[in-house]
Amino acid sequence: MMEYLVRFIAGGLIVSAFAIVGDMLRPKSFAGLLGAAPSVALATLSIAIVQHGPQYAAAESWTMIYGAIALGCYSLAVCHLLMRFRLGALPATILAFAVWIVVAFGLLAGFGGAA
Repeated sequence: MMEYLVRFIAGGLIVSAFAIVGDMLRPKSFAGLLGAAPSVALATLSIAIVQHGPQYAAAESWTMIYGAIALGCYSLAVCHLLMRFRLGALPATILAFAVWIVVAFGLLAGFGGAA
């Protein structure tokens, strides 16, 4: 139960800090971008360091990087399927999900979770 309380407080503080920074930047679309993934990742990594140590957090950070690369590839695939092949949103996202799976697990299998 204490872990959930720490996650809630740490996550809330970090998300709030990123939201404030994002609100001060232009264009305002940065507020949503900065309020999501980076703040949650930092909260998760800080809790991982406290609970499991820096080696574990380093491995976890590499998997976050692989996921971000896979998300970029997924986004490109969706854009191509929507614009070039004129697919609808649902079929494009379902097909592009296969790209995300292949890239994410390919990076994980090829490089592992640690540097």
